[in-house]
Amino acid sequence: MSTTRIGIVGAGIVGLALARWITLNRPGVRVTVLEKEDRVAVHQTGHNSGVVHAGLYYKPGSLKAELCHRGKGLLRDYCVERGLPYQEVGKVLVARTREDAARLDDIEHRAKANGVDGVRRLGPDTLRDIEPHVQGIEGLHSPRTAITDFVAIAESFADDVRRSGGRIHLGTPVIALRQDTDGAEVLTGDPMGDRVRWRFDTVVICGGLHSDRLARMAGAEADPRIVPFRGQYHELIPERRDLVRGLVYPVPDPRYPFLGVHLTRHVHGEVMAGPNAVLAAAREGYRFRDILPDDLAATLGWPGFWRLAREHWAMGAREVAVAASASVFAREARRLIPEITAADLRPAPAGVRAQALGRDGRLLDDFAIDTHGRVICVRNAPSPAATSSPAIAEYLGEKVLATT
Repeated sequence: MSTTRIGIVGAGIVGLALARWITLNRPGVRVTVLEKEDRVAVHQTGHNSGVVHAGLYYKPGSLKAELCHRGKGLLRDYCVERGLPYQEVGKVLVARTREDAARLDDIEHRAKANGVDGVRRLGPDTLRDIEPHVQGIEGLHSPRTAITDFVAIAESFADDVRRSGGRIHLGTPVIALRQDTDGAEVLTGDPMGDRVRWRFDTVVICGGLHSDRLARMAGAEADPRIVPFRGQYHELIPERRDLVRGLVYPVPDPRYPFLGVHLTRHVHGEVMAGPNAVLAAAREGYRFRDILPDDLAATLGWPGFWRLAREHWAMGAREVAVAASASVFAREARRLIPEITAADLRPAPAGVRAQALGRDGRLLDDFAIDTHGRVICVRNAPSPAATSSPAIAEYLGEKVLATT
């Protein structure tokens, strides 16, 4: 019998979790991961906040809610087994206004429907018992929300894949993909101009910031398109890290998928403030000066972008102001902790979120996974994808096996 060949495009945490799941559960299958960078977890996995989400916000019954709940448990067990960082520092949502407090009602309901352990409402005094420097009229506490090192987890997943017989090819960008009734052919290239053709029975695209372009290669629809949003971070100077014990978040505005500036303690001791969200002029535009004309043209040429811009221009202008000024950024952080000043913050590396945007201007909120013949496309995998990655791997793995 011939060996089943599975190709996975992208060595972020989702692609590696899937490769690991297949190699462990179907040892007779040959798994090959193709990654354009020279190491794993370079982009979204390597630029996130390190938070293991408990599932507070997500619509009950959605893929996000279901896979986050299961993924968190699987991730915790994996970290304990492998000796990787995993600290349940807890998270508080801080209501500053009566409108915020009213929104907490819905979040509390969702959290309980999603099986989040230990969630409880807080008054101003109990809020300060948990985070002494926070100021708010009410709060919601999630004691099991944790922090970890997702790059270390991704690297460990990669080691598992290799030990189980899978192959990970770094520096191997995909430049073409076509499929027929028997499978799919992937063409890769390298900076030296060498070309390699790969033949697979099934291909899974976990391409993050480039997932829509890869999906189009497979013959999928252009809708949704990835629009990159840069998230700017600042770090609290070491002398002020004691202002935050765990994770301090504002009450999210349900109109937007972005949470606003929040404060997160990392497993290595740093405390980060951010991110905000501004349009990036390149898919991998981690700095203001990073501009790629083709990437920018793809965003500006998408009808959904202009529909989004017309509806939310005021929010966009505010986010640009926050990104451009340390004092304005500090003002946003002071909404949670009034003691923070601009002198307490120093710039930190930014991240870029691959946000799927529909032609109609709708920001996709849930995970989105499409199947096109022999190609499975992860079209939208925003937060909590890292938390959910072991459960996403199970979900995708079953789809992969069903197509081979």
